Amino acid sequence: MTHAADSHDLIRVQGARVNNLRDVSVEIPKRRLTVFTGVSGSGKSSLVFGTIAAESQRMINETYSSFVQGFMPMLARPDVDLLDGLTTAIIVDQERMGANSRSTVGTATDANAMLRILFSRLGQPQIGSPNAYSFNVPSVRASGAITVERGAGRTKTEKATFTRLGGMCPRCEGMGSINDIDLTALYDDTLSLNEGAITIPGYSMEGWYGRIFRGCGYFDPDKPIAKYTKRELDDLLHREPTKIKIDGINLTYAGLIPSIQKSFLSKDVDALQPHIRAFVQRAVTFTTCPDCGGTRLSREALSSKIKGSNIADVCAMQISDLAAWVRGLDEPSVAPLLKGLQHLLDSFEEIGLGYLSLDRPSGTLSGGEAQRTKMIRHLGSSLTDVTYVFDEPTIGLHPHDIQRMNELLLQLRDKGNTVLVVEHKPEAIAIADHIVDLGPGAGTGGGTVCYEGTVEGLRGSGTITGRHLDDRASLKPAVRTPTGALEIRGATAHNLRDVDVDVPLGVLCVVTGVAGSGKSSLIHGSIPAGAGVVSIDQGAIRGSRRSNPATYTGLLDPIRKAFAKANGVKPALFSANSEGACPTCNGAGVIYTDLAMMAGVATTCEDCEGKRFQASVLEYHLGGRDISEVLAMSVSEAEKFFGAGDARTPAAHAILDRLADVGLGYLSLGQPLTTLSGGERQRLKLATHMAEKGGVYVLDEPTTGLHLADVEQLLGLLDRLVDSGKSVIVVEHHQAVMAHADWIIDLGPGAGHDGGRIVFEGTPADLVAARSTLTGEHLAAYVGT
Repeated sequence: MTHAADSHDLIRVQGARVNNLRDVSVEIPKRRLTVFTGVSGSGKSSLVFGTIAAESQRMINETYSSFVQGFMPMLARPDVDLLDGLTTAIIVDQERMGANSRSTVGTATDANAMLRILFSRLGQPQIGSPNAYSFNVPSVRASGAITVERGAGRTKTEKATFTRLGGMCPRCEGMGSINDIDLTALYDDTLSLNEGAITIPGYSMEGWYGRIFRGCGYFDPDKPIAKYTKRELDDLLHREPTKIKIDGINLTYAGLIPSIQKSFLSKDVDALQPHIRAFVQRAVTFTTCPDCGGTRLSREALSSKIKGSNIADVCAMQISDLAAWVRGLDEPSVAPLLKGLQHLLDSFEEIGLGYLSLDRPSGTLSGGEAQRTKMIRHLGSSLTDVTYVFDEPTIGLHPHDIQRMNELLLQLRDKGNTVLVVEHKPEAIAIADHIVDLGPGAGTGGGTVCYEGTVEGLRGSGTITGRHLDDRASLKPAVRTPTGALEIRGATAHNLRDVDVDVPLGVLCVVTGVAGSGKSSLIHGSIPAGAGVVSIDQGAIRGSRRSNPATYTGLLDPIRKAFAKANGVKPALFSANSEGACPTCNGAGVIYTDLAMMAGVATTCEDCEGKRFQASVLEYHLGGRDISEVLAMSVSEAEKFFGAGDARTPAAHAILDRLADVGLGYLSLGQPLTTLSGGERQRLKLATHMAEKGGVYVLDEPTTGLHLADVEQLLGLLDRLVDSGKSVIVVEHHQAVMAHADWIIDLGPGAGHDGGRIVFEGTPADLVAARSTLTGEHLAAYVGT
């Protein structure tokens, strides 16, 4: 007789309505690998992440005391009728790892912590505890009086000195680089403070900074800065944070340079807002620290060595080489530590990241590399009966590497775990035990289950995914002739080996190679953005729940101006973030009620009925529609609306054309960015960048998050760009894009120091005919020759 406990072998979802899901009900087998397919925006992430994983995490959080829950993120219950059979969910998503400038691959995993312990035990000369090898721990010295108890109420005061040795380089404070600030970029010395001398973003004399500068008493705010005494200029620029009192309010005054160091330079430059990043790049020069040579470590930490290598040398090694170095250490006293470190480094190699080094800043990892780095901690885990949730684990992987990723997913399943994968690549879909295909379309045209069953059943199902699953792009019968060439000579960035290559212009040029072979280093390092080059990277678009496609693309500006002109009022009225906002919900459309440690509740605003605008603003019309009705339109509707008639607005129509071009015609203009899928965000970014003026477009993996059917549309867009006289350079792993290219540059043969060389240049047909590289073999298999 079957035990009652063995009957719980399904995860049951009934009536899911998160985002665009339309009362979706599915049964997902446990301890199997289930792949969720469907076009970009069909509701896959809403079902897997927004419903199943979100509810699992919420229920785990509820097991903690209300005190602990107060420190945790508040998760609302997903909009679903029934969720049954859930297990603990571990989410491995594509979120970039924190862009903290102190974070490296070694600190983000446990590798650095293990190496620090290893050096504190075996390093010669011995300098101290593991903290003495950490570039995030400063050395501290203190002396003073301490009170020693002698018993029977007697005490004795003694002088004592305390020293703690840290590994941080004192010159650069563990950053590896020092900065030199150009003072002329901070202020105009011909003006006084009251005349607006300070040119740092956000430093206005109208707000708190103005109150502090006028009330601190260190200098005269009406005197031009050029006439300041040495003392006044020092106070303005360099004074350390000092408590002051102005109009009875306690405030802190700090000089401009300490303020900039703290607010701008302590963060990763690439993570800053665009206008602040532009200021930092203009005003600050970064150079390698002369004391530590960029290693971030103190002299003491660099002096301690094992087998002739210090901890900085070891962290700079390629991980595959470091694994061999660790294998060569035979020291019984630290055997368990060496075994743990060896396993961790082998996991890096197993997952295809052996080409990284531990000192690589974590903010520079691509989305796929970050996701695989997070996977490492789960590979050797002894947990079973856990639900692992992956968001396109094959992103950034060459077809050669996908096989290895598939084996890892199957390995997790075979340990008795449930593996849920959102995926578009046919090679990854092929290994599924169970398929859930969502669609049929995207956005409001999706949100239903089109197919459930096996891979074979999907092929014959007639759904969009089923029809495209065996799609094989054919090689073009004729390729375009280049109109010129971009010469790259002696490229040595990262792992490139003095590469010389001519990148053809006026054609579609695809740069290929295994992950870590040097593709991005070659293209982004040698063809910087600016001066006629439009560069579109993999960076996620940022936006709050107030951001939507209309605000992100700049579409709202011409729409607001058109409304203002038609009604004789000012444009600010037609912004839900400005004067036109409903006063009750501040233009959010919903009212958020904070319930302390319980999840907050969002209710539609009763005054504006979720329209976000004041009633008086909705009385103004353009072409018979008010602003809230325009924002509720889809891109396709709005394209017709602004293309002709009373509402004709050429500036808005041009932006809508670009959105339709990238296949986002179904998206509503006012849909919050937070509800868009990864593929939709990628294409929204592509549409925005296409407006930039340039002769050369550089795209880094534009097929990320795109369904097989969406890739066809992308190829059409790239063709139109080239036919209009532009040059398009694409860094890509997708074989359909390779087959469609006019010219291929293949890097390799391997990753890290096994790559960095050009292994093929020529047309796709020549690459397939030669089959001399890994890319050639996989492309030949794909086109079926």
